[in-house]
Amino acid sequence: MRPPPRLLLPALIATVAASALSAPSPALAAGDSWKVPGKASITVRGHGYGHGHGMSQHGAEGAARQGLSAAQILDFYYPGTTMGKRGGRVSVLISADTTDDLVVRSRSGLRVRDLATGATTRLPTKVGGRTPALWRVRQNRRDRTRVSWRTAAGGAGSWTKWRDLKGNGELSAGNAPVTLVTPAGDRAYRGRLRALPPSPGARARDTVNKVRLDDYLRGVVPLEIPASWSKAAVRAQAVAARSYAVFERRTPRASHYQLCDTTSCQVYGGVRAEHPGSDAAVRATAKQVRLADGQPAFTQFSSSSGGWTAAGSRPYLAARADKYDDWAGNPHHDWSVTLTDQRVESAFPAVGDLRSITVLSRDGNGQWGGRVRSVRLAGTGGKVTVSGDALRFGLGLKSPWVTFRVRSR
Repeated sequence: MRPPPRLLLPALIATVAASALSAPSPALAAGDSWKVPGKASITVRGHGYGHGHGMSQHGAEGAARQGLSAAQILDFYYPGTTMGKRGGRVSVLISADTTDDLVVRSRSGLRVRDLATGATTRLPTKVGGRTPALWRVRQNRRDRTRVSWRTAAGGAGSWTKWRDLKGNGELSAGNAPVTLVTPAGDRAYRGRLRALPPSPGARARDTVNKVRLDDYLRGVVPLEIPASWSKAAVRAQAVAARSYAVFERRTPRASHYQLCDTTSCQVYGGVRAEHPGSDAAVRATAKQVRLADGQPAFTQFSSSSGGWTAAGSRPYLAARADKYDDWAGNPHHDWSVTLTDQRVESAFPAVGDLRSITVLSRDGNGQWGGRVRSVRLAGTGGKVTVSGDALRFGLGLKSPWVTFRVRSR
């Protein structure tokens, strides 16, 4: 399972200081400072994978194996939230399409809509006796949206004008998927594909998929959790992902789209990601979301809590012991990795030659005092204080819940 996400990534800024920025937390145990010899092997032991806010995906599976229902899993990981209903559509930026146009493969039932007038026209399967293989929506030199076609399905062949639109263009095929052509290859999407300017007056165009919420989830859930896992776990993931999408819809990422399709939001793969197991979970939980004070909850989730969830930005993202995360199929509950001192120095070059590692504060929950909040790296270049998350991302660790063992190489 890929490292799952929606992680509100903190700024990875290392602050060079002559002294520690804060006194050590009373939660710390002895031995939270390590001297580093000239050539060192640094073993990092840790718990969990991801930020730890909200639902542990491996914990959800562990809970399901103990007999908890999807609703009970969600009650545990989002305490104080309630079940509600939401539907509608979402607008998703398709990051794979880095071009300034929108190109799709021809198919029966393909339609183009002028977003300025609302006029919808079926695209022909024959033009002057020729068969279009591709259709393109693009801004022309007069800043009009031009719809063009060509017969060659590969990279060769010229585009032939079909007509111009007064506004931006949208392509769809009713309830059938539309195959988008991108530099990364073909990708099929349900709903509608739009070519929209990233800012007023811009000639560039972003490809945005406007799609029914549950069709969107069909392309999200199996990329976030194995569709073959227990029904209760996959259903809990479907509700958490739906809730997250509806929360983000209320506070859109940009004026022309609401969600992205990467780990910065939720990974969305369109039709090719769909799986019968996760499709069934989406249907079984249709329109179900978690609410807090009557509004969609910010249902963050990550791969593994390591045995303690981490406090987040909402009251229902509380720190609590998680007994469900520790089961035989979770490779992230306990883990270790060995690095060299050069690896640390490369990630934080202001340190110079690394001489010591000192944990300054932790969150106080679990083994070793919990997740690292701040750590000081001292070396010939000075003392650098970084957050636990900056340490995690800088060194490629699974989580900031870590301790160290240092040896000479």
